[in-house]
Amino acid sequence: MEKLLHYVWKHKMFPARPLLTTTGESVEVIDAGLPNTNAGPDFFNAKVRIGGTMWVGNIEIHDKASDWYAHGHDKDKAYDNVVLHVAAETGPDIITSDGRKVAQIRLDVPQEVSRNYDELITTDHYPPCYAIIPQLSRLTVHSWMSRLQAERLEQKTDAIRQRADRCGGSWESALFVTMARNYGFGVNGDAFEAWAMSIPLQSVAHHRDDLFQIEAIFMGQAGLLEYDTIPEPYRDDAMKEGYFDRLRKEYQYMAHKFGLTPIDAGMWKFLRMRPQNFPHIRISQLAQLYHSRQSDLSRLAECTSVEQLKDLLRTRVTPYWETHYTFGSTSVKNRKSISDSSLNLLIINTAVPMLFAYGRHRHDDTLCSRAFSLLSELRAENNHIVRLWEQCGLKAENAGDSQALIQLKKEYCDKKDCLRCRIGYEYLKTKR
Repeated sequence: MEKLLHYVWKHKMFPARPLLTTTGESVEVIDAGLPNTNAGPDFFNAKVRIGGTMWVGNIEIHDKASDWYAHGHDKDKAYDNVVLHVAAETGPDIITSDGRKVAQIRLDVPQEVSRNYDELITTDHYPPCYAIIPQLSRLTVHSWMSRLQAERLEQKTDAIRQRADRCGGSWESALFVTMARNYGFGVNGDAFEAWAMSIPLQSVAHHRDDLFQIEAIFMGQAGLLEYDTIPEPYRDDAMKEGYFDRLRKEYQYMAHKFGLTPIDAGMWKFLRMRPQNFPHIRISQLAQLYHSRQSDLSRLAECTSVEQLKDLLRTRVTPYWETHYTFGSTSVKNRKSISDSSLNLLIINTAVPMLFAYGRHRHDDTLCSRAFSLLSELRAENNHIVRLWEQCGLKAENAGDSQALIQLKKEYCDKKDCLRCRIGYEYLKTKR
């Protein structure tokens, strides 16, 4: 209930009756104040007129007035600037640590708001607010989608910044780790990030011109150059071919030289996965990309269009993997270039967030603006989340929209955080 009281106060969804203190003084809310997400009073710098006197200060909200004492606010100087106490159930006088009596009002949650909130939280049909989506104005939808898109980029920026910190401040390494994570395309994302973090790029860079050595290091660090990682039916063929042994010997030399320790090969997932998405194929593609130096941050920052980014990120497997999906298993000869749809996802999840994050780091508004422009150029993603919202009346016109809809589902709908959602707000104030 307290969470809903906060919401009612923030949006001034007050009942039709006049607001009165427990002593009968009239209350007019001029400014509800700024929500406080940290310790201390719930709202800062509110403006309320109580009995004809204007008060500027903080607001504290509780289910019960007695919570003021249960939470120890009467002994906490941080609450001495509270000018109004709001509660669903009033009770004892509210006294601050300096002995001042605080005005108090009882606030009811409007019946329709309470009923609508219960529907949002308890309805099984997903998303529960779908009924009002077709009624929303284009301005409301556009402003909310823009906000969600920016939120998602900010989240990815935070993740990239943390990777840069873990990489000793190297943004070049942070790009490599981010790229690797997204080569996992969800299923193997965690494994690819752990793998990329295990590779000392500064040391490996000395061998960057030798593709075979790079592939040996990459495969070895993935734990895929151990005999027991080769599926039993293909083990003999892998031994006869000799490529596995050559990579293994090269990796053993490099591992001794650089003190390398591979990740646990058990981290990789293969179940219900298309062979072109097997870790071996993706690692080979990354080895080719790293060897070509196409994925350097300086080159990425120079790209101004989607096509330039596609040319930069386009890669293929090394020769052995043109006819294999794992060691020893032969397949129809295929160049196994990365697909156009995969390129789009890499641009959305790697290139665009990296440009935005790096732009923030360098205080370069041009890079940040370019990130948003690129999202508007790219076609919308086609996944179950985007299709679901389209059924509800929210159609993604471009990748910026689809990113916004993914953010809406993951950060609001899945968490039942309807009180922070613009659509939830519209639903809550609906009168039926």
